[in-house]
Amino acid sequence: MTQGLGLVVRFLLASDEAAAAFDDLCARTMEGIEEHEPGTLVYVRHTPPEEPLTRVFYELYADREAFEAHEAQEHVRHFLSERGQYLAGTEVIFLDAIDGKVAAQS
Repeated sequence: MTQGLGLVVRFLLASDEAAAAFDDLCARTMEGIEEHEPGTLVYVRHTPPEEPLTRVFYELYADREAFEAHEAQEHVRHFLSERGQYLAGTEVIFLDAIDGKVAAQS
């Protein structure tokens, strides 16, 4: 695995109510990602066990073009425009693949 573009995004949510609304926004966004983004290889949202107001996204794209196509999607643009009202902070780390194992796609 020498191609691919990855991201780790850490969102700190402002409150329990904000977390619930953010999770709903994410669920709606995920529907579009699953239906319209073949170049998005992995898009997983996590919650650290001891941090209920934190969401960590792990994203893996086939290449930079797939990431740019993801960012251009209407469902992603909606997510990006709406998310700020729920957040207390954000950290984004871009990752270039060096090597690794990727499960075969069925």
